[in-house]
Amino acid sequence: MTIIVTGGAGFIGSNFIFHMLKRYPDYRIVCLDKLTYAGNLSTLESVMDNPNFRFVRADICDSEAVNALFEEEKPDVIVNFAAESHVDRSIEDPTVFLQTNIMGTAVLLNACLKYGIKRYHQVSTDEVYGDLPLDRPELLFTETTPLHTSSPYSSSKASADLLVLAYHRTYGLPVTISRCSNNYGPYHFPEKLIPLMIANALNDKPLPVYGEGKNVRDWLYVEDHCKAIDLIIHKGRVGEVYNVGGHNEKQNIEIVKMICAYLGKPESLITYVTDRKGHDLRYAIDPTKINEELGWLPETRFEDGIKKTIDWYLNNREWWESIISGEYKSYYEKMYGNR
Repeated sequence: MTIIVTGGAGFIGSNFIFHMLKRYPDYRIVCLDKLTYAGNLSTLESVMDNPNFRFVRADICDSEAVNALFEEEKPDVIVNFAAESHVDRSIEDPTVFLQTNIMGTAVLLNACLKYGIKRYHQVSTDEVYGDLPLDRPELLFTETTPLHTSSPYSSSKASADLLVLAYHRTYGLPVTISRCSNNYGPYHFPEKLIPLMIANALNDKPLPVYGEGKNVRDWLYVEDHCKAIDLIIHKGRVGEVYNVGGHNEKQNIEIVKMICAYLGKPESLITYVTDRKGHDLRYAIDPTKINEELGWLPETRFEDGIKKTIDWYLNNREWWESIISGEYKSYYEKMYGNR
């Protein structure tokens, strides 16, 4: 089987490539990535010499490049991780999110129709559902929860989801969609909450927390997420959406304090900054459907996963220290410097 993984030099995509090459040594895995700021070729260094792996630098919005790759590789499955995914960046400049997340998806879908594929899988997010109140812990997102987006980012992802489902209904394209909660683990780009707090704490820098830090997220260890996608592309029902959640709800401030405690850093490093515009209060996913149909459940407790994650950043300082420079440094100062 040949699988094209778009956005495979990013956080979740690279972990998925590692998982698939290890579990299916006879599969051919082709990574298509534009290598924007969040794509890091060094992440894939350990598999570059694998004869069943190929890296191609291209933009999913470039239909000529995408069609040429499909023509050459004759893929069976497409797993689309490629996306602009940072909410703050989408608020600063929505245009690139609409281009990549919607039009890029359309290019891939058209190529799938043209060349015929066994499965197109869209990796989406729980953010398409909006948010939940903090005082109603019994409420969870299900696959039938109405879409109610809060940011240009989540709107672009919801638009892509609807386009994927429309291609299934109109053209009969064999598609599946997964909507996941917040991922964490190795190779997470340092602008996101957990790696940002780890990196800053290790350097004794302020730990910027939005508002009062009471926003709640459901955290999913990236390896568990990769196993879920593996199951969906092999056994999931065509035309269906599957929610993938970690059953690990935590307030942002809880996580920051856990990181401080594990690293032996003082909580006095925590700095509260002006809250994000339209900041969703709480995300929580009900993964009953994927559990009942495919037998998937998250395997990693947050308390264990966060320790493994911190240890990874401790043991791989060169990877993330090389990133915290240049464009990212300028962006960081812009977002947190005067808040």
